[in-house]
Amino acid sequence: MNSAPVPPAELSSDELAQMWRGQAKWWHAGCYALVATAIVVSLIQPAGPHGHPPTVALLLGIAVAYAVLGRRAIQREGTVYAVAYQLCAWACILTVIVIDPEFEAWLLFFCLFPQIWATFEKGPALVGTGLALAALFAATVVPADDPAGAAPGALVSVIISFVLSAALGLFIHRIITEAESRACMIDELRSTRAQLASVERAQGVQDERSRLSREIHDTLAQGFTSVIALSRAATSALDRDDAATARERLAMIERTAVDNLAEARVIVAELTPGHLQSRTLVEALARLTDTVTRETGIRVTSAVEGEPAPLGGNAEVVLLRGVQEALSNVRRHSGATSAAVTLAYEPERVALEVTDDGSGFDPATTPPGFGLDGLRARAAELGGEVSIDRGDPRGTRLVMELPR
Repeated sequence: MNSAPVPPAELSSDELAQMWRGQAKWWHAGCYALVATAIVVSLIQPAGPHGHPPTVALLLGIAVAYAVLGRRAIQREGTVYAVAYQLCAWACILTVIVIDPEFEAWLLFFCLFPQIWATFEKGPALVGTGLALAALFAATVVPADDPAGAAPGALVSVIISFVLSAALGLFIHRIITEAESRACMIDELRSTRAQLASVERAQGVQDERSRLSREIHDTLAQGFTSVIALSRAATSALDRDDAATARERLAMIERTAVDNLAEARVIVAELTPGHLQSRTLVEALARLTDTVTRETGIRVTSAVEGEPAPLGGNAEVVLLRGVQEALSNVRRHSGATSAAVTLAYEPERVALEVTDDGSGFDPATTPPGFGLDGLRARAAELGGEVSIDRGDPRGTRLVMELPR
């Protein structure tokens, strides 16, 4: 079953990307601020052999390269922008170091090295950091008056710088990777939740259809069966010119129709069964057994064992439906002359037993009907069970047990 897609605005990965785009403005501002600071420092300190203009021009070249290429590299618009910007920026700063050794070039390292890690993946970033430091080593040592003497100190500085830069970069990359992984996990969880909600809705619809089918079978269908039986009895009475019996059967038909109408309204309103309206379960069972006795001529008795206590609407509905289903089967299939309904309230459970003296059947060889299957399903929903056996000495015995 297809679930509704998660709206893009709700995706954590999109939220993370949006957050990164929001942070990019601080990268831009930081880069321009450091370049501006470097230009001011270069103008304040004594001029190098070539004067201030070349140094200022190269520093402005870094700012222009960032404006054209670096901004796109920070936004991860393409590796080509990252490579082009890094080449331009490092070419400019290395040239400044060569032509003006006294310039405080380290000021720009605060943005150039982090930009390597911000624009490349982990592997290329490590390589780029190593190449940049190797170029710095060469730009520092080669122009020196004593390259051999300057090399050890420059090498130590380069190694320390690489270790610190790599450690910080790897740490930042791990944080970013964790954030992206969690964003993807959250998106998957949201998608799974949406799928589960869709499945639950479909299952809810199916359960409701099953419930309604059981309700209709247990109430309306049985009521209509009674109406048909009573109307046939009334017709037979009229054929015998027995007006009194016919009127009695017609009165029963009216009462049954009224009860069925009440049940239909209850089903629509998703209320408890009509027999339980304003009555206890014991009273409802007595009324039901009296009705069946009056309608069918089968003598049905009801008895209660233990101290009656409220069981909750669902349990009482299931028990009443169990009696209705059992007595419906007695009336239609058993050929019985009497039946007994016993409701036993026990400390841990409540047990319903319906027996009759009819012909009975073999539960092992006779498949259960829709009504019994529905009854078992109802009981199972409440943690109970239903069993059907041969009666003693004859007939059928149905037992429903529900936990209290």
